[in-house]
Amino acid sequence: MQQESRAAGLDKLAVAAATVTVVLWASAFVSIRSAGAEYSPGALALGRLLSGTVVLGALWLVRREGLPPRGAWPGIITAGVLWFGAYMVALNWGEQLVDAGTAALVVNIGPILIALLGGWLLKEGLPPRLMLGMAVSFAGAAVVGLSMSGEGGSSVLGVLLCVVAAVTYAAGVVSQKPALRHASALQFTTFACAIGAVACLPFSGQLAAQAADAPAGATLNMVYLGVFPTAIAFTTWGYALARTSAGKMGATTYAVPALVVLMSWLFLGEIPGLITLGGGLLCLAGVAVSRSTRTRRRVPPEQGLPEEPPSALAEAHTRD
Repeated sequence: MQQESRAAGLDKLAVAAATVTVVLWASAFVSIRSAGAEYSPGALALGRLLSGTVVLGALWLVRREGLPPRGAWPGIITAGVLWFGAYMVALNWGEQLVDAGTAALVVNIGPILIALLGGWLLKEGLPPRLMLGMAVSFAGAAVVGLSMSGEGGSSVLGVLLCVVAAVTYAAGVVSQKPALRHASALQFTTFACAIGAVACLPFSGQLAAQAADAPAGATLNMVYLGVFPTAIAFTTWGYALARTSAGKMGATTYAVPALVVLMSWLFLGEIPGLITLGGGLLCLAGVAVSRSTRTRRRVPPEQGLPEEPPSALAEAHTRD
């Protein structure tokens, strides 16, 4: 009974952590769009990662968690370069060309790519529903791209950059899950963030020059991105990912695009067009299809047939 109570409490903590992550990550799309008016993509990524590394490093020192075990480093390095480095540069660049809501809708095909990479790299298989969902999501991304083609080639490039961000995000999560078996969420996030900052050091000249001329609001937005959507949100994400089933955790990402569209409308006066919004919803529908499980008709006991157990693959392919 005590174990059940502890498990329930643990689930509540994981849900709370995931909720914090979703809200802060949604706010990041709006802050990136705002700060991107003054900072170039690479400079903004470097400034964000340096701010995050300072906060995370301080927490790591206070908690005295030590260096991550050897088994965690492959995942930390991979996520640091791809998720913390390449993802942030691609997303920053994409958001300079498309509005925040459109970027969030396209990036949210990430969960289906996570399932695809999990099936390929982790040998979890590629069920038909995953392939169908992937086709639907990429059809949605194509609709978004076509809907913005009338606004010039730069907007289409923005959509493609958001797809690149989704791919690097997916690769980062797939590498994070095994690493969390060895390292704590704080250890993982601290060192992955630091590696991402090192990967973005070539943009240090741009950051120094642009910070000298940027208004205080843009610089504060950059620091906010480092402290809240990076240092706090990535740590709470890792905490929840290590303690919650993939299916429950993955479901939280559905809320991000809706929150971003609402926030960008309230704070930036932006909202995607109807066709663009429809394409984004198609992206989300593809994710829903890929994660759905076939409903099995319950056999009455009197027929004497055993009930079919839940499929392990269905759970495995709802990776966040």
